[in-house]
Amino acid sequence: MPHHTVFEAKIEHLQILDENGKLDKKLAKDTLSDDQVVHLYEQMRICRELDEIAFKLQRSGRMGTYPQNKGQEANAVGSALAMVKGNDWIVPSYRENAALFMHGLPMHYVIQYWMGDERGSQFPEELNMTPLSVPIGTHMLHATGIAWAMKNRKEADRAVITYFGDGATSEGDFHNAMNFASVMQVPTIFYCQNNSWAISVPREQQMNSRTVAQKALAYDMPTIQVDGNDIFAVYKATMDARKRAIEGGGPSFIEGVTYRLGDHTTADDARRYRDQAEVDAWLDKDPLIRTRKYMEDQGFWDDKKQSELETRAQRIVKEVVDAAISVTAPDKADFFNDMYAELPEDLKLQRDTMRTSSIGRNPSQVGLKAQPTEAR
Repeated sequence: MPHHTVFEAKIEHLQILDENGKLDKKLAKDTLSDDQVVHLYEQMRICRELDEIAFKLQRSGRMGTYPQNKGQEANAVGSALAMVKGNDWIVPSYRENAALFMHGLPMHYVIQYWMGDERGSQFPEELNMTPLSVPIGTHMLHATGIAWAMKNRKEADRAVITYFGDGATSEGDFHNAMNFASVMQVPTIFYCQNNSWAISVPREQQMNSRTVAQKALAYDMPTIQVDGNDIFAVYKATMDARKRAIEGGGPSFIEGVTYRLGDHTTADDARRYRDQAEVDAWLDKDPLIRTRKYMEDQGFWDDKKQSELETRAQRIVKEVVDAAISVTAPDKADFFNDMYAELPEDLKLQRDTMRTSSIGRNPSQVGLKAQPTEAR
């Protein structure tokens, strides 16, 4: 048989709850209960409130650059619920606040981080999560490494999920992490939040593939595309991937098709490169709106409950911001003490004297001594 097909594939798209709040009951079987839907909606609304207040903090000069999660919250909450808190690991980028909060991170850490306080990256040691990662794609290598350690330790009931945007899949680190995870068959879930924009670069200009999900085919990795604004679809896809991982089936890839309703960060102005008609079309697909429509249609949500949630979200976020703003200022020595487990002697000297005595700053050292002036 000199000429034959050696490989064929297809990419499935999963949607269970549409933008009008209509549920496919057959696909939704054994997914989310009503109580879980309420819980996820509450988490999304609180995260949205944090976004709005963080935006105001930045505009008033009390916070540095901040990336809003607005519009993408369903990806974080649906997948976070599918992972086991205190057991599995979360390796985030910087638009998964709700997932971190659901797995135990006190909310003020995120505010501190974006205010420039490095203690916002010092997550409590008992939490199975890494700090926010602004460098694009580098953290996926860490997720694969953590999963490899789990496999080597024969911790068969644990998995790792790592999040990233569509732009990160154009980075070499993404492919390195995917290849290693596939070859070593480690329990990693690669979750791509495809919001169609890598800052100002549209997806179509940074890749020629019709889907992001198909990139996983090169690594013989199970892959699926889901409606990333649908908490049911996100939850189911992540549950399936986690089950596969803990049963020894190796890594999986999930493409959550979503949209950031705000700017890339508060340092960006998306009006310069995005068509408003595109934004308006995605406003109708807002995960909070569709989830609320569903709950109201099913009769377990109403205006009174919504009002109570709004009040609670405002109170929670105010307390979080107050805690972040009123925290005691860090000591100068913390910069050194938090750098190494065991601080080298030369850095101890810098810490204790608050002076730099390295070869680059001490003119008495070799090569930097004053040279005699040559006769002219």
